[in-house]
Amino acid sequence: MPTFDPTQFINKNPIEATEEVYVPKHTFADFAIDGRLKKALAGMGLNTPSPIQDQAIPHILEGTDVVGLAETGTGKTAAFLIPLIELKKRDVKKITLILTPTRELAIQVDTELRKLSKNFRFFSTVCVGGTSIGPQIRQLRRTNHFIIGTPGRIKDLMERGRLPVERINSVVLDEADRMLDMGFIHDMRTILTELPEPRHTLFFSATMDKKTENLIHDFMVEPVVISVKKKEVADSIMQDVVQHDKDKKYETLVELLGRDELSRVIVFGAMKHTVEKLGKALNQSGIKAESIHGNKNHNQRQHSLKRFKSGHAKVLVATDVAARGIHVDNVSHVINYDLPNTFEDYVHRIGRTGRGNERGMALTFIPN
Repeated sequence: MPTFDPTQFINKNPIEATEEVYVPKHTFADFAIDGRLKKALAGMGLNTPSPIQDQAIPHILEGTDVVGLAETGTGKTAAFLIPLIELKKRDVKKITLILTPTRELAIQVDTELRKLSKNFRFFSTVCVGGTSIGPQIRQLRRTNHFIIGTPGRIKDLMERGRLPVERINSVVLDEADRMLDMGFIHDMRTILTELPEPRHTLFFSATMDKKTENLIHDFMVEPVVISVKKKEVADSIMQDVVQHDKDKKYETLVELLGRDELSRVIVFGAMKHTVEKLGKALNQSGIKAESIHGNKNHNQRQHSLKRFKSGHAKVLVATDVAARGIHVDNVSHVINYDLPNTFEDYVHRIGRTGRGNERGMALTFIPN
């Protein structure tokens, strides 16, 4: 069991998020991109670039390697997709490989790519673990302009000789820190070593540590570093502890979830089986809940997420790994039913609430 000082879970006076208003240097109309791409952006209601888009797009269009330090929710996906679609138009025989930590994020990137490139005849394939490899191999036989996948599955396809490695001329590592956290370092190094040179390498991460720096040093050429780090998560979210008797932990949770202000809640459990059990118990107690964990297949996870996002379920019970890459708006509360293993995991968990300018609250269960 991890041991924490309970006071580090208390912050009753979060810093009011008074971020400086960023004044972009460009509008999307200013960028040297195809009119069809500008039309797609306008159709999506996007006129003004976010800070990461404003600063990264011109460099990526020039073919420069870019390190973007930005959290999720800053518009980083479009920051690399917009210029890559433009560059693809100039060289349609080449392939862009996009690596993501989770299958959910791979699908989100692919969905955004399809929206942005709807006026072009570009094709993409999502290659992720936890789903049958056969259909992915069949899709890779066709023409693809973008391949989006998780490191384990991409490495597997490479080893089987099913990935057209020689045609890849650009690679994106999206949420690189999460991939490293999840133990993908060897897969990432193997993939990058196998890719042809010269190539265009883009690297997006919320944090920069030694492992990240080493990857950048080994695989990138004079990258431009763009940092649009936002507020410190732990400082800006209201946090408190919930004390419970050891044999009344579940009852305490049910009572808490009965309150109206807990409108959309993510509950974190330590292990797959406890998360599954907790989700079922909540439903039996009359609280609509869904669960996501590593033992659920891809379709089951997507179904659970959909029900939670649409409001059909009030509660999503999740493990740390399953929750990586999940981005749901208007999460009112995060509850740490089981303690996280590290303080970094804690910060990552509570970052699911209070996104953007929303207010959120994190509650951590501590035994009396």
